[in-house]
Amino acid sequence: MRITGNVLALPFDGIDTDQIIPAMHLTVIEPGGLGRYLFSGHPQLAARLAAAPAASILVAGADFGCGSSREHAAWALRERGFQAVIAPSFARIFLENAYNNAIVPITLEATEVALCAASGRLEIDVENEAVVTANGERLAFRLDPLRKTFLSEGGYLAYLNAKIPAVRAWAAATRAS
Repeated sequence: MRITGNVLALPFDGIDTDQIIPAMHLTVIEPGGLGRYLFSGHPQLAARLAAAPAASILVAGADFGCGSSREHAAWALRERGFQAVIAPSFARIFLENAYNNAIVPITLEATEVALCAASGRLEIDVENEAVVTANGERLAFRLDPLRKTFLSEGGYLAYLNAKIPAVRAWAAATRAS
């Protein structure tokens, strides 16, 4: 899996889930329609997003996705077209929500994150766990092996749905014996 795209640089630490998707828009219980509200509760983030309409890779500061445990934040990012988030660190629950919703969460050192933010365009080789900057610099990262499988399958639910035929076959074979 490769992701090539323009960067939205948000070089701020502690961007929380309420800044990603304000609570007033949490009226749905499944993905759909949240992308239009991405960063709408924070004028500076919203202005940067508006200035980068073709961005598909978000580069942010430390502790991205902190705050409440709303999966809506990952939904809004995904619906707006973001396929990866690069940061020095992530809030634990956001990290899980990213993997579950097929958003590649890439943790790099702060100096490497700054290189990515300045690059403007990046290529991400998910399989080989590397980010390549516009000037050809290669930056290694690590993903959890099982959750990496979720990413290649389109997220956790898609991964599970792909297993249903095997589970049904196993259940039928077990009943038959």
